[in-house]
Amino acid sequence: MINKEEFLKTCNLTEDDLTAARISWEELTEIYEDYMSKTKLFRHLGKEFVDEYIYDIERAGIHSYRYRTKNPMHLLEKIIRKRKENYAKFEHINKSNYHKYITDLIGIRVFFLYREDWIHFHKFITSMFENDPNNYVEDRLRDFDEDPEHCYIAERPKVYKRSGDTRIYDSTQIEVRTGGYYRSLHYIIKYHGYYLEIQGRTLFEEGWSEIDHDIVYPYYKDDEMLTEFSGLLNRLSGMADEMSSYFRKMKELREEEPDKKIKDLL
Repeated sequence: MINKEEFLKTCNLTEDDLTAARISWEELTEIYEDYMSKTKLFRHLGKEFVDEYIYDIERAGIHSYRYRTKNPMHLLEKIIRKRKENYAKFEHINKSNYHKYITDLIGIRVFFLYREDWIHFHKFITSMFENDPNNYVEDRLRDFDEDPEHCYIAERPKVYKRSGDTRIYDSTQIEVRTGGYYRSLHYIIKYHGYYLEIQGRTLFEEGWSEIDHDIVYPYYKDDEMLTEFSGLLNRLSGMADEMSSYFRKMKELREEEPDKKIKDLL
């Protein structure tokens, strides 16, 4: 088991945070040990999913992908944070049921070259898995399907976008959430007894997200200067995506009207 003091320091937490979350170090230790005993299984499920559904990137409608299992320290930090934010919802989380609450123990990222290409992956993944609102989870314990062979989309697909972003998402097909810096598609799949999270974003968005998560989120999200710098980088990545879309549009216009000048086509 990791050292308690080392964990608190690394995650920028204190004893007061444990008290506020109303969870003991012993309970966290039990969850940690159970998770470590299952990491091989989670890696296997992630690889199996990728090989079956994501490996053929043309069929999936994506540019590339990556996958991982959750860092155990990040798992404990997330449980503490969730208990602090919404104790009533996470009150009963323990070593035997944390996999019913935490939906990103297995995480898959899919990347698009152009933001508009989200629709290709959306149509693909919703054709591969049952997307019935009756299966959407509200109560993490009550609504968990114990049948490991029932694989389905467990929450309504959603996309987070910045205010002012180009309107490329169809709210009849996907829930659109606006505000903040975060840009990403989210799909929660119930896959052979566990939840698996798929995030979809462009290559530029992924670059910002990796830097933000490495430096700011979740440990320094209250640092004013780091948050401001992250916001600037986020805006730059958004402009890069906009320019990418313009580049492709210009290429399409050139191909449609090869003898015309670009300024006449815009």
